[in-house]
Amino acid sequence: MNVFELLSEKGHEQIVFWSEPELGYRGIIAIHDSTLGPALGGTRFWNYASDREAVIDVLRLSHGMTYKAAVAGVNLGGGKSVIIGDNRIRDREMIFRAHGRAVESLGGRYITAEDVGTSVDDMEFVRMETDSVVGVLGGSGDPSPVTAFGTYQGIRACAERQYGRASLSGRHVAVQGLGNVGRNLCGFLAEDGARLTVTDIDAKRVESAVLEFGAEAVAPDEIYGVDADIFAPCALGAVINDDTLKALKVDIVAGAANNQLARESHGEILHERGILYAPDYVINAGGLINVYGELHGWTSDRSKRKAQEIFTTLLRIFEMAEEDGVPTGTAADRLAEERIQRIRHLQRSTL
Repeated sequence: MNVFELLSEKGHEQIVFWSEPELGYRGIIAIHDSTLGPALGGTRFWNYASDREAVIDVLRLSHGMTYKAAVAGVNLGGGKSVIIGDNRIRDREMIFRAHGRAVESLGGRYITAEDVGTSVDDMEFVRMETDSVVGVLGGSGDPSPVTAFGTYQGIRACAERQYGRASLSGRHVAVQGLGNVGRNLCGFLAEDGARLTVTDIDAKRVESAVLEFGAEAVAPDEIYGVDADIFAPCALGAVINDDTLKALKVDIVAGAANNQLARESHGEILHERGILYAPDYVINAGGLINVYGELHGWTSDRSKRKAQEIFTTLLRIFEMAEEDGVPTGTAADRLAEERIQRIRHLQRSTL
């Protein structure tokens, strides 16, 4: 594994490896770009098959955070961290205090928060060692409700673009994943009058959604072939791939999951098929906005109002994509890169 080659591929600034074997801690922190501000990104606790897989994941995720912050219009860079191990472990204090020491070593260049496999309680342990952590108790807390609200606004923007009206009343939405974000999203969709088909690997979550929202349930592998208006992936990434593309029977793909496209070319295929795709790092930026609000002392209402801007941001991206004749993901990347370059120019002009 040539780490420097991996760093240079997407222009990463820094990667930190931290090990405290006596505590069972092995962590990696990646900073992609700090042009807009300190790099922010959650901590993912995952049992990676290899160190290389962990490195590639943290680099990929941190790159996405740079673009997410740029498009969301917040003054943060992109970073991410991963802890290698079994996230079901019960004795978590020492592991997360070790992680806090790794974060603190960066002197404020990186700010962490919860992510897959971690919780608000875990961030309390991190806070014992560093102030560079958000989403803690007494702060903004769980970002899931704001992430779901922003995703809901993004789905409304897709409906506005595809159908001429933002209302989801009578629209059929297939929701994949009923974790904290997916479940909250179902609440917003149901309140707007959408018809829901849901799935999750946890049968209890599915049963609860059926009872609360009147949703129809399907097996996890069947969600891709549901004849619906909108497919909302809210679980893990790479769900839009060679196999699932053949099964999709929807007009829109818009959900909260990160890295939904297995390959960039899959976005081009969606574009060619006339399926409107909401770039994941744009539509799911509500969580980032929530923790940014915590850093600046925003009220929850202000964070929610900022997340509502995802509606207009996506409409702008859809217009750019149409004007340039490119997939929506390409248009979103251009918008992010444009903001980063302008800030760099601004910084150079004030030196």
